[in-house]
Amino acid sequence: MTGTADVGRRVLMITGAIDTTDHDVSVSVSLPEPGRWQVIKAETNLTDQTWVAMQAVMDEDSTFLDDAMLMSPQFSKSFMTPDQRRLTFYDGEVRPGETVLKTYSMETGGRKPTYFYSRYSPIATDSAEQSQQTLDELVTNGMSQRPVVELIVPVTVL
Repeated sequence: MTGTADVGRRVLMITGAIDTTDHDVSVSVSLPEPGRWQVIKAETNLTDQTWVAMQAVMDEDSTFLDDAMLMSPQFSKSFMTPDQRRLTFYDGEVRPGETVLKTYSMETGGRKPTYFYSRYSPIATDSAEQSQQTLDELVTNGMSQRPVVELIVPVTVL
Protein backbone atom coordinates (compact mmCIF):
# COMPACT_ATOMS: atom_id res chain seq x y z
CA MET A 1 0.00 0.00 0.00
CA THR A 2 1.07 3.55 -0.60
CA GLY A 3 -0.34 7.00 0.09
CA THR A 4 -0.17 10.59 -1.09
CA ALA A 5 -1.16 13.61 1.01
CA ASP A 6 -2.22 16.83 -0.69
CA VAL A 7 -1.72 19.32 2.15
CA GLY A 8 -3.39 22.23 0.35
CA ARG A 9 -6.59 20.28 -0.27
CA ARG A 10 -6.32 18.18 2.93
CA VAL A 11 -6.77 14.98 0.92
CA LEU A 12 -5.11 11.65 1.66
CA MET A 13 -5.11 9.08 -1.15
CA ILE A 14 -4.24 5.46 -0.30
CA THR A 15 -4.08 2.53 -2.70
CA GLY A 16 -3.02 -1.08 -2.47
CA ALA A 17 -4.24 -4.66 -2.28
CA ILE A 18 -5.39 -7.12 0.36
CA ASP A 19 -4.47 -10.79 0.00
CA THR A 20 -5.46 -12.25 3.36
CA THR A 21 -8.75 -13.79 4.42
CA ASP A 22 -7.79 -14.84 7.95
CA HIS A 23 -6.47 -11.52 9.27
CA ASP A 24 -7.61 -7.97 9.84
CA VAL A 25 -5.35 -5.22 8.55
CA SER A 26 -4.00 -2.44 10.76
CA VAL A 27 -3.05 0.60 8.71
CA SER A 28 -0.81 3.36 10.10
CA VAL A 29 -0.08 6.51 8.12
CA SER A 30 2.22 9.44 8.81
CA LEU A 31 0.37 12.66 8.05
CA PRO A 32 2.15 15.98 7.56
CA GLU A 33 -0.13 17.50 10.22
CA PRO A 34 -3.10 16.49 12.39
CA GLY A 35 -6.66 17.70 11.78
CA ARG A 36 -9.37 17.00 9.27
CA TRP A 37 -8.51 14.93 6.18
CA GLN A 38 -10.58 13.64 3.29
CA VAL A 39 -9.52 10.07 2.54
CA ILE A 40 -9.80 8.35 -0.82
CA LYS A 41 -8.90 4.69 -0.45
CA ALA A 42 -8.80 2.07 -3.21
CA GLU A 43 -7.82 -1.53 -2.64
CA THR A 44 -7.97 -4.67 -4.73
CA ASN A 45 -9.41 -7.93 -3.43
CA LEU A 46 -6.66 -10.48 -4.06
CA THR A 47 -8.40 -13.16 -2.00
CA ASP A 48 -10.62 -15.97 -3.26
CA GLN A 49 -13.64 -14.67 -1.32
CA THR A 50 -16.31 -12.08 -2.09
CA TRP A 51 -16.46 -9.28 0.45
CA VAL A 52 -20.01 -8.16 1.31
CA ALA A 53 -19.08 -5.76 4.11
CA MET A 54 -16.02 -3.78 5.14
CA GLN A 55 -15.45 -2.26 8.57
CA ALA A 56 -12.87 0.27 9.76
CA VAL A 57 -12.21 1.14 13.40
CA MET A 58 -10.21 4.28 14.26
CA ASP A 59 -7.68 4.64 17.07
CA GLU A 60 -8.52 6.59 20.25
CA ASP A 61 -7.26 9.91 18.85
CA SER A 62 -9.25 9.84 15.60
CA THR A 63 -12.86 9.81 14.40
CA PHE A 64 -14.76 9.46 11.16
CA LEU A 65 -16.89 12.41 10.08
CA ASP A 66 -20.42 11.98 8.76
CA ASP A 67 -20.23 14.25 5.71
CA ALA A 68 -20.66 14.28 1.94
CA MET A 69 -17.38 12.37 1.44
CA LEU A 70 -18.81 9.22 3.05
CA MET A 71 -19.45 6.75 0.22
CA SER A 72 -18.41 3.66 -1.67
CA PRO A 73 -19.74 2.81 -5.15
CA GLN A 74 -19.50 -0.92 -4.32
CA PHE A 75 -21.69 -0.64 -1.21
CA SER A 76 -25.05 1.11 -1.08
CA LYS A 77 -25.19 1.51 2.71
CA SER A 78 -22.93 2.63 5.52
CA PHE A 79 -23.23 2.59 9.31
CA MET A 80 -21.24 4.75 11.72
CA THR A 81 -21.34 4.27 15.48
CA PRO A 82 -22.40 7.26 17.63
CA ASP A 83 -18.79 7.70 18.87
CA GLN A 84 -17.73 7.94 15.18
CA ARG A 85 -14.91 5.45 15.65
CA ARG A 86 -16.39 2.51 13.69
CA LEU A 87 -17.58 2.72 10.09
CA THR A 88 -19.07 -0.18 8.12
CA PHE A 89 -19.84 -0.25 4.41
CA TYR A 90 -22.32 -2.98 3.40
CA ASP A 91 -25.12 -4.01 1.03
CA GLY A 92 -22.86 -4.68 -1.94
CA GLU A 93 -19.93 -6.84 -2.88
CA VAL A 94 -16.33 -6.88 -4.01
CA ARG A 95 -15.47 -10.06 -5.87
CA PRO A 96 -11.99 -11.57 -6.16
CA GLY A 97 -9.87 -9.43 -8.46
CA GLU A 98 -12.12 -6.38 -8.15
CA THR A 99 -11.21 -3.03 -6.62
CA VAL A 100 -13.22 -1.27 -3.94
CA LEU A 101 -13.24 2.52 -3.59
CA LYS A 102 -14.10 4.17 -0.28
CA THR A 103 -14.15 7.84 0.54
CA TYR A 104 -14.63 9.41 3.95
CA SER A 105 -13.40 12.21 6.15
CA MET A 106 -11.53 11.79 9.39
CA GLU A 107 -10.44 14.06 12.21
CA THR A 108 -7.21 13.12 13.91
CA GLY A 109 -5.52 14.63 16.93
CA GLY A 110 -2.12 13.27 15.97
CA ARG A 111 0.05 12.83 12.93
CA LYS A 112 0.04 9.00 12.95
CA PRO A 113 -3.54 7.73 12.90
CA THR A 114 -4.10 3.98 12.90
CA TYR A 115 -7.22 2.15 11.87
CA PHE A 116 -8.18 -1.50 11.60
CA TYR A 117 -9.93 -2.94 8.53
CA SER A 118 -12.09 -6.05 8.63
CA ARG A 119 -13.96 -7.69 5.81
CA TYR A 120 -16.94 -10.05 5.93
CA SER A 121 -17.50 -12.83 3.42
CA PRO A 122 -20.54 -15.10 3.76
CA ILE A 123 -19.93 -18.70 4.73
CA ALA A 124 -20.67 -20.92 1.72
CA THR A 125 -22.78 -23.37 3.76
CA ASP A 126 -25.01 -20.65 5.24
CA SER A 127 -28.42 -19.98 3.74
CA ALA A 128 -29.19 -16.53 2.37
CA GLU A 129 -31.24 -15.84 5.51
CA GLN A 130 -28.38 -16.92 7.81
CA SER A 131 -25.90 -14.75 5.90
CA GLN A 132 -28.24 -11.73 6.11
CA GLN A 133 -28.77 -12.26 9.85
CA THR A 134 -25.01 -12.52 10.42
CA LEU A 135 -24.42 -9.38 8.36
CA ASP A 136 -27.10 -7.45 10.29
CA GLU A 137 -25.47 -8.47 13.59
CA LEU A 138 -21.98 -7.52 12.35
CA VAL A 139 -23.16 -4.09 11.24
CA THR A 140 -24.90 -3.42 14.56
CA ASN A 141 -22.33 -4.95 16.94
CA GLY A 142 -19.13 -4.74 14.91
CA MET A 143 -16.92 -7.49 13.59
CA SER A 144 -14.86 -9.36 16.15
CA GLN A 145 -11.15 -8.75 15.81
CA ARG A 146 -9.09 -11.46 14.16
CA PRO A 147 -5.29 -11.72 14.15
CA VAL A 148 -3.85 -8.53 12.69
CA VAL A 149 -1.41 -7.81 9.88
CA GLU A 150 0.17 -4.41 10.56
CA LEU A 151 1.00 -2.07 7.69
CA ILE A 152 2.84 1.21 7.83
CA VAL A 153 1.81 3.05 4.68
CA PRO A 154 4.45 5.38 3.25
CA VAL A 155 2.94 8.79 2.44
CA THR A 156 4.31 11.17 -0.16
CA VAL A 157 3.49 14.81 0.64
CA LEU A 158 2.51 17.13 -2.20
